[in-house]
Amino acid sequence: MTSSSTLAVCSWSLHPTSAADLVAKVKQCGVSAVQLAVDPIRLGHWEMGETQRTLRDAGIAMVSAMMGTEGEDYSTLESIARTGGIRPDATWGANLANAKRNAEICAALGLKLITLHAGFLPHERNDPERGKLISRLRMLADVFAAKGVRIAFETGQESAATLLEVLKDLNHANIGVNFDPANMILYNMGEPLEAVKMLAPYVRQIHIKDATYTAVPGTWGAEVPVGTGRVPWAEFIAFVKQNLPAVDLCIEREAGDQRVSDIRTAADLISRLRS
Repeated sequence: MTSSSTLAVCSWSLHPTSAADLVAKVKQCGVSAVQLAVDPIRLGHWEMGETQRTLRDAGIAMVSAMMGTEGEDYSTLESIARTGGIRPDATWGANLANAKRNAEICAALGLKLITLHAGFLPHERNDPERGKLISRLRMLADVFAAKGVRIAFETGQESAATLLEVLKDLNHANIGVNFDPANMILYNMGEPLEAVKMLAPYVRQIHIKDATYTAVPGTWGAEVPVGTGRVPWAEFIAFVKQNLPAVDLCIEREAGDQRVSDIRTAADLISRLRS
């Protein structure tokens, strides 16, 4: 991979209580870069200047930002389909306001990319919810573009074919994809290697995460440590290395109680495959 591609860790995976705590945990993971959740700064839990100084002084680079959306309920597939991303009307106003503030934070921190879940994109072109979502996604893209920040939507809550159709309909230079191979498996939306090949022209960042498929239709698969699930890592990284050499890779771990250990194992595996 080129020197412009960085191996990082997602800050929220480490449940940091402060920027200093984040630095300590990142160093334990054996990497020197993060994708930073910026909502704690927007909410006033972390001070922006202090966060920036603490990471910089520790030699920890910030490769991108992440924002959550209001009111998400991950209890079941049905509940997250109803409440996820920017689809619900009840939370759209708050999410738009949060996006405007997060765009300012990204600009102040020098972050040029932010990722988020758009919400379930309907597979049918004539579904009115699809048109509504496309309109809102354009608005978000414009909000971030005004501050020089690109946006990338997480994969997995719809098939790669549906997401590709929506991206073409959006036809917005500021919009791309944060490709998460495990999400394709967790939501049972297709094989990750086929999906990344289809979406490659739009991929702006990749999450390193693994999972197994569900045995019970209508329920999630299981997130597992990288290397123990169904993502074909050797083939996946070979494709990325050949076709997406400048795209940053961010390790995400959202399950388990051995986060640092699991992330370090993932970092070791990906580093071996990249070399």
